[in-house]
Amino acid sequence: MKTYVLAGGCFWCLDAAYRVLKGVHSVVSGYTGGQVDHPSYEQVCTGTTGHAEAVAITFDPDVIPSDVILDAFFTMHDPRQLNRQGNDVGTQYRSAMFFGSPEDQALFEAARDRAGDMWGGGVVTEIVPLGTYYDAEDYHQDFFAKNPTQGYCLAVAVPKVSKIRASFAPYLRST
Repeated sequence: MKTYVLAGGCFWCLDAAYRVLKGVHSVVSGYTGGQVDHPSYEQVCTGTTGHAEAVAITFDPDVIPSDVILDAFFTMHDPRQLNRQGNDVGTQYRSAMFFGSPEDQALFEAARDRAGDMWGGGVVTEIVPLGTYYDAEDYHQDFFAKNPTQGYCLAVAVPKVSKIRASFAPYLRST
């Protein structure tokens, strides 16, 4: 198993999109990249903690290649938007990849280069060492599945999940 920590806007969307891929063992929403110990969602939302809303994706690289996990990341959000995704604005919504090893850093950099080609340049995704990762509150975990008719989920998460389903069909879960 391998785990990547990625941030690309609201963690509800990333969580929902990664859960449709086979080989993904778990997705845990949380916070990282900031200077406050054990931040709450309310604190992170202020944009003053330095943390990004992120997901820790644990997957089996024998079932789904690392490059697919990373290319899906760059497909489901716009990595050209600095400190925002759509109407979600602030450093907590930045595009970032948090590496735990030099090997992961190299894979992340290669994926960012591929994304630059896909998006026509202008990618602002930061690639930084992983610090402490704090799990988000329980109600944020698998939020989309628990709240499928919530307005934000319908307007923002559903299109991202649909995009992943269309772009990565060979890697979709059968159920």
